[in-house]
Amino acid sequence: MKEIAIIGSTASGKTGLSLDIAQKTNSIILSLDSLSVYKEIDIASAKPTIEERGDIIHFGIDEVYPNEEFDVIQFIDCYKKAKEYALQNNNNLIIVGGTGFYLKALVEGLSVGVDSKIKLDIPVEEAYDLLYSLDKDYMERIKKTDRYRVEKAYAIYKDSQLTPSEYFKQNPKTPIAPDLKIFEILWDRDELRKRISLRTKLMMKDGIIDEVIYLERKYTREPNAMSSIGIIETLEFLDGKINKEQLEEKVALNTAKLAKRQNTFNKGQFNGKQESNIIQNLNSDILKYFSL
Repeated sequence: MKEIAIIGSTASGKTGLSLDIAQKTNSIILSLDSLSVYKEIDIASAKPTIEERGDIIHFGIDEVYPNEEFDVIQFIDCYKKAKEYALQNNNNLIIVGGTGFYLKALVEGLSVGVDSKIKLDIPVEEAYDLLYSLDKDYMERIKKTDRYRVEKAYAIYKDSQLTPSEYFKQNPKTPIAPDLKIFEILWDRDELRKRISLRTKLMMKDGIIDEVIYLERKYTREPNAMSSIGIIETLEFLDGKINKEQLEEKVALNTAKLAKRQNTFNKGQFNGKQESNIIQNLNSDILKYFSL
């Protein structure tokens, strides 16, 4: 059995490529998308339709309802189930999506023992300064404005009474998929914006507004999933704050900002990945890898 990951920003063509490769290589697919895990969020997540999936087995899609929790631990469980299925059925495994944090957890592993419910009880700047005074080497790698990483470092300190460096020294991560081969789709910025604009138009045509009306009626606006790109802007439209043209523009703009963050994350986190701005070339490279 071989397993690979196909990554790239939103609207880069990952889904279509993965489906094509899966058909040619007897592979199953694990979705690496933090929104596709939710049932009934179909258009906003741009998950492949049942028709598009065909007879290819998928994991990581429609795992929970929008009002239920899903985190990286549950994603790791999905990966283990997918790999077990692949091994038992003589399949290869393709991991595909844009949630780089989940992939990072697979490649590097997770440290255990920190209470993830610990949140900042002081301003982020104060937390950063405190941690910097205690663990300069670790905190120099984190921007003062990076609330997520500062909060994680603060949780480590509060829960363990250890600096992050000391904590990770005592609790080394164990990679879950250390030998995973990673392929990345890259696009020129202008070309990617065109693709994002096209996808946004398709979302509008496919009924994103009706989907969000249904989701709000059934689940309210409280679940975290209801603040996702595509949903949060549509709620603004339903509130009368923006018109339909502005809705489309805002979804496309926020999607482009997300794509930039995804590309930046992937560039900094995954060394040794194989990348291409031509999907046909990447398709060929992946097929060659499976034939080795």
